[in-house]
Amino acid sequence: MILSHVWEYSFDPQTNIIYINSNDVGLTNALVPHVPGAGGRSVYLSQCSSCHRADLGGAPPAFPSLVDIKNKLKSDQIIEIIQHGKGRMPGFPNLKGNQLTRLTEFLLNTDSMEPADSTKSSATETGKFKTYDTTGYKKFLDPDGYPANATPWGTLNAINLNTGEYVWKITLGQYPELTAKGLPDTGSENYGGPVVTAGGVLFIGATVLDKKLRAFDKATGKLLWEATLPLSANATPATYQVDGRQYVVIAAGGDRDPSTPKGGVYVAFALPQ
Repeated sequence: MILSHVWEYSFDPQTNIIYINSNDVGLTNALVPHVPGAGGRSVYLSQCSSCHRADLGGAPPAFPSLVDIKNKLKSDQIIEIIQHGKGRMPGFPNLKGNQLTRLTEFLLNTDSMEPADSTKSSATETGKFKTYDTTGYKKFLDPDGYPANATPWGTLNAINLNTGEYVWKITLGQYPELTAKGLPDTGSENYGGPVVTAGGVLFIGATVLDKKLRAFDKATGKLLWEATLPLSANATPATYQVDGRQYVVIAAGGDRDPSTPKGGVYVAFALPQ
């Protein structure tokens, strides 16, 4: 199936136009028989596998892999993330006591347990219905690791809310290695929304791989300016004014791009005085 993920948006009350960035990627999924009981694998399949997959492989950068998580996090850190969430992952306060303990043990000891995607256990029945768990979303990729569906893989869209029609739609994001080969307009995964200014400029970072902050004409979608940031800016920009000078600032961090180091910075821009 082809799924279109919409993350955040900006609305212009002067024109009733909404600006939305979107991901268009192919994903596959499947069902496996539910494993009864409160064992760690059962808890994982019912609560975690829809994002991180039954084999713990995830779908980076949106859903990180949990394979070998024992080499990255300690048990108390895992419990903290499960209970309170991190980044786009919500917390799961419903998991507590024995369930939380078993789930944590499973994540830390998967190499000594039955594989998470095993179907050896029979499906349980609730009344007349068998119950199943999902194996989680898996990206549909070509042999080179790129999305196997048609481009663009990421877009920025302006939609008139009075009519429901597109005002404009453009490709958003690049794969640097494909750009170097003469294929700049593929679009790419993007997380984080746009902001529109009263002066008619739309600012957006969001793109994971090219690490750029861009400015577009809100009326036409024409690219006005772009700058390369030190890390991916998977956040929504903010604009503010100090002593009559307007600034645009965005948070940049490397969590979604495995090729960059961990960390984060705030980067601010302003017109020359």
